[in-house]
Amino acid sequence: MKAAYSLTAAVALGLGSSLAAADDAMLERAQLLFKPIPDSAEDVLADRNPMTPEKIELGEMLFFDPRLSASQTISCNTCHNVGMGGDDNIPTSIGHDWQRGPRNSPTIFNAVFNVAQFWDGRAEDLQEQAKGPIQAGVEMNNTPDNLERTLNSIETYVEMFNEAFPDDPNPVSFDNVASSLEVYQATLITPDAPFDLYLKGDKDALTEQQMAGLDAFMNKGCVACHNGVNVGGQGYYPFGVISRPGADILPDDDLGRAQVTETAADRYVFRSPSLRNVELTAPYFHSGNVWSLREAVAVMNDSQLGSLLSDQEVEDVTAFLRALTGKQPDVVYPVMPVRTDSTPLPDIPDYPRGAAAN
Repeated sequence: MKAAYSLTAAVALGLGSSLAAADDAMLERAQLLFKPIPDSAEDVLADRNPMTPEKIELGEMLFFDPRLSASQTISCNTCHNVGMGGDDNIPTSIGHDWQRGPRNSPTIFNAVFNVAQFWDGRAEDLQEQAKGPIQAGVEMNNTPDNLERTLNSIETYVEMFNEAFPDDPNPVSFDNVASSLEVYQATLITPDAPFDLYLKGDKDALTEQQMAGLDAFMNKGCVACHNGVNVGGQGYYPFGVISRPGADILPDDDLGRAQVTETAADRYVFRSPSLRNVELTAPYFHSGNVWSLREAVAVMNDSQLGSLLSDQEVEDVTAFLRALTGKQPDVVYPVMPVRTDSTPLPDIPDYPRGAAAN
């Protein structure tokens, strides 16, 4: 009886050691493929656009101010709502004159870690990206000159620009608006997701199903496009590698990156989205026509992986993606400064409808 017990204990001990080794190997592989969200994005901008308290405060004020738009009704926060996962949770955003943009609004959270901005990557960084929506006829419909005139009419803004850019002979400029917006948006990061804790060595941070989902995510091909600190956002890939989705998900007239590079090989190629906080950012894809996270995983399984994931693995991967929801930024909406200059601002002519967005 004692011998039988000893044999059983030895088998159990051996099995436990094997499972522990497998868990260690899985963690090591995950640490090679992904990185946790850092506590700050200062290093990303240090050489190009240093994050100073003055610029951050100015950028925050500008981000929430609808006077960046010609109608003075649309702010950056309108389409990138900090209380809704950093986007607006509708298929495509509504902009100037109630026009709908052509693409789903990407989340601004952790966007500073992306290789480029917009679905087609046409903006190299958040500074360049900030200028696009302000001028787009389908979004804010403003002009650099008019925006500078507006901001110069507000004494508080003039003071804040002088403090943020003390060495600039023309501090209230369109370039400095973009610079300030980039610095503020770089503070909108979401560290300490369960997956971040796991990557830092806490093997109990993920549930059993999430661990199974991570295993499938790494071994069945999802990680080929979704890796790095943002679990995506690092490169450009064709949508519909194996099977092209229907026109409701992949519209025929949106050629993706080909509209930027004018290269046939880039037709229907898009920057892979970050999967950080993905459970908060429905609807999904650049068309914004898929509302269920599980359905989005199933679409990718069919179109990109050739149905390598079983139904259970689709469920497991969906569970894993929920472990990517991090600590949301603690944001208090600022009190907008009032205008002190009574000089009328000029009317801004409408831009052509359908100007590029997102």
